[in-house]
Amino acid sequence: MKQPFLGLAASAVGIAVALAFVRLFPVPSFLGPVEFYLLCTIPFQVMAVVVWGANPPFVARLSQPARGLVLLIATLVAGAVIYPIALGVVGEGLSPPGPIPSHFAVIVVPMTFWLAIMWGGWPFTVLSNDPKVAGAALLVGAYLVAWVVFRLFFDYTFMRGAPVYLVSAPHGLFDAVSALVFIVTALAAMFLILCFDLWPFTLTPSVMQQPALGLSWTIVALLIACLAMFVGVITVGTDPMVFLVSVTVPFIFGSIIVLNMFQNSLAGRMAQPSKGIVNTVLVIVIGQALAMLYRVAAPMLAGSLVQGPPTYEFEVWLANGLLSVTFPFLIFLAAYFGFWPLARRT
Repeated sequence: MKQPFLGLAASAVGIAVALAFVRLFPVPSFLGPVEFYLLCTIPFQVMAVVVWGANPPFVARLSQPARGLVLLIATLVAGAVIYPIALGVVGEGLSPPGPIPSHFAVIVVPMTFWLAIMWGGWPFTVLSNDPKVAGAALLVGAYLVAWVVFRLFFDYTFMRGAPVYLVSAPHGLFDAVSALVFIVTALAAMFLILCFDLWPFTLTPSVMQQPALGLSWTIVALLIACLAMFVGVITVGTDPMVFLVSVTVPFIFGSIIVLNMFQNSLAGRMAQPSKGIVNTVLVIVIGQALAMLYRVAAPMLAGSLVQGPPTYEFEVWLANGLLSVTFPFLIFLAAYFGFWPLARRT
């Protein structure tokens, strides 16, 4: 099976498995320990795919599906190790995890993406030529950067007095929900630039070297996020969490489908920036369509969910269903298993 049919079939399989997985858990469990555990596995998965190329030495001699299974087990073990550490550092060790430690677990994911993709693993790949060491150092670095960002920019004063409030919660510069949405939107901006194959950075060879590329890409992504939040949240007046699940999350999910599952092949023969424009339109259309699918499926999978403040139960369920479950499941299939058994080699 080849593209685009490979991407279509693999996406359908991954989404079906993800929806079946979500159906297994009652909402309190899914939005508590299950969600937190899955969020603890994703940074390792990103590192393993980007830095290790989903082919570290301990699986290099294995064929599929053994290779994918070993990588999957390693990821699940990493999540089990990270879970109590992260919960102890930002969640006072209280179980089930509440929104405050969950917010921290969420922002570790963009930090890992930024260090692995935008910064190309710099400076960790410079400090060590061994991908295993560089990848492990990058993973630790992502958690440290996320912790600094969490302490400096997240303010949970508005939660004071609520049962989920923690005495150790940071009182940073911005409302925590807005800060969270901004960081995830900046991640969406990273994917937007990937739709253009890093154009227009590619027009300047000196910019394509690290750390110049990482710095330039970060600045542009932050500016795009500022513009999106200014228009969508401040000007239009959309609730930040509604903006997250209406705009940001569908765009990221659509990007995963177009860039990873279809392997950037849908507009593959076009030149930039035309290819990027087509990719972006496809990302928006596919992302919104799949988000609508999850919205329609929500009552069957989770029952009645409360929308809007103060709990944002539906919005949190939708965001996690798309990005905490379906996203890693799709990457497991595409990167870890190499689309096996739909394709022998990719």
